[in-house]
Amino acid sequence: MKIAVTADLMDGVVLALLLQEDHYGYSLTQDIQQVITISESTIYPILRRLKKHGYLTTYDVPYAGRNRRYYQITDAGRMHLQRIVKMWNDYKNSLDTVFTQVNIEPTEEGEEG
Repeated sequence: MKIAVTADLMDGVVLALLLQEDHYGYSLTQDIQQVITISESTIYPILRRLKKHGYLTTYDVPYAGRNRRYYQITDAGRMHLQRIVKMWNDYKNSLDTVFTQVNIEPTEEGEEG
């Protein structure tokens, strides 16, 4: 199941993947699309913003006569990711306290209410 996420959580997804290994933009988009819907044009503004704030660095690698720009998480990016993970866990736990108390009885298909 794919979910919609906020900007902070999108930053967290990008940083979490970069924590595992460096990526170039298209490969990062492909990995993210395995769990959420995102267009390739969405990822580049996120990468630029994260780099501007010092959470990422870049380096180029020659590939098929061109350069691929790889993104790598920095120590500041790791700290930012820790804050995002804490925020996510707090948010998830808050929602869990509400949703675990819900008991919805199954209804006949097409029945209102």
